[in-house]
Amino acid sequence: MQDRNTARIMKSIISRDNPTYKQLKKLTESARERRKAGLTLLEGVHLVQAAREAGILPQQFVVAEGALRHPEVAALLAGDAVARTVVLPDGLFNELSMLDTPLGLLATLPLPEAMQPASVQFALLLEDIQNPGNLGTLLRSAAAAGVQAVWLSTGCCDAWSPKVLRAGMGAHFRLAVVERADLAAVARGFQGKVLATCMDGASLYQTDLRGPLALMVGNEGAGLSPALVEAAGARVTIPMPGGMESLNAAIAASICLFERVRQTGA
Repeated sequence: MQDRNTARIMKSIISRDNPTYKQLKKLTESARERRKAGLTLLEGVHLVQAAREAGILPQQFVVAEGALRHPEVAALLAGDAVARTVVLPDGLFNELSMLDTPLGLLATLPLPEAMQPASVQFALLLEDIQNPGNLGTLLRSAAAAGVQAVWLSTGCCDAWSPKVLRAGMGAHFRLAVVERADLAAVARGFQGKVLATCMDGASLYQTDLRGPLALMVGNEGAGLSPALVEAAGARVTIPMPGGMESLNAAIAASICLFERVRQTGA
């Protein structure tokens, strides 16, 4: 199939029983399948462009028939002569999409090789963050605040799942993301302040956040484990004069990250 307004179309799929479609479905649903294939799925032009700007090229585009003449999609496909393109009927595409109103573009992306950063001045350590939306939002806030590296415990959800990537809005490609990390060992080896976010720490706004800093944030319900709190050099809390018991993990971390930005005048 060929359309002069798009890149070369290598394959059209019309059946759920097609092996390529079955693999795409598995990539949307299973972290195990993503690790096995070494691939994940990006949805939308913005994420694909963010990956390409970071030097990570899509392996394959998946396009809904109805999106072939969408200006942004057509321009993206026309500018990439490497990745092959698979076209799906809109109904089949929508079964892969995470959006209520899909634009009609997915891309399979090789999973980047995890690299332990050599020297870090600003880091985020996440323990057992299990909600994909929360994890993506945490990564997005971290990237926006200038964090260089994020370490995730084994209990965190898959950082490279399509849902986390979607919530991260390109943050993955601006950070060193290290999964299945021993957070206590990372904390002990960090050359700078290591702060645990807790309910009973010193006020965040009275704590010096300048200089090399690693901030630890725990599970949405349970918070940080006692062992990880013990590994920190100090504990901080966000004052809440309104009387609420707690904040969403992603919101709390964002407040802490941008208080550091405020203090450093970045």
